[in-house]
Amino acid sequence: MTNSKTNPKVEGFLSKATSWKEEFVKLRQIVRDCDLTEDFKWMHPCYTLDNKNIVLIHGFKEYCALLFHKGALLKDPQGILIQQTENVQSARQIRFTNIQQIIEMESVIKDYIKQAIEVEKAGLQVEMKEKNDYDMPEELQAKLDEMPELKTAFEGLTPGRQKAYIYNISQAKQSKTRTDRVVKYIPKILAGKGINDCTCGHSKRMPNCDGSHKNFE
Repeated sequence: MTNSKTNPKVEGFLSKATSWKEEFVKLRQIVRDCDLTEDFKWMHPCYTLDNKNIVLIHGFKEYCALLFHKGALLKDPQGILIQQTENVQSARQIRFTNIQQIIEMESVIKDYIKQAIEVEKAGLQVEMKEKNDYDMPEELQAKLDEMPELKTAFEGLTPGRQKAYIYNISQAKQSKTRTDRVVKYIPKILAGKGINDCTCGHSKRMPNCDGSHKNFE
């Protein structure tokens, strides 16, 4: 059953879309058939159940996608759920590059949405790894010891932001790469920003922020 109430902000988003418009419209129809409430969050159509986020529609240069907020808890018999970055623990995407893919996958997409709804109804939560679950990379520790102002700024970050830096840096196999990542992130840490935080001043975080923010209202 389709939720008949539409959100005017979503209507505005679709009317202004210059890419993926046809795909967005089809994805919207599919999600609305699953009787979720249409909302508009992070400047994108977001669909909720009892005010809890279930799935979001967004687009990138190479693809558009459905983002499942608790996608890590979903069974994935089709092998189509994608972890957007190595630091993302909970959310997962289903990606599309053309309208025909969406049309052919409609029943599969609805199955995943219905599964996400059941996950939310059951009150399931993704077990997030804590900062202490990761070893501090030597290269990061050395730079923190070398720069007291960096150490102060890093310790002032939320545990989640600290964890993201630690995890991202530690994933590099070579010491030189880990060192390069530390140097790259120094300005963001000093600015009090997390690894995925927007630095343009318009938004703390967006699901698909690439720094350009072409979709400002």
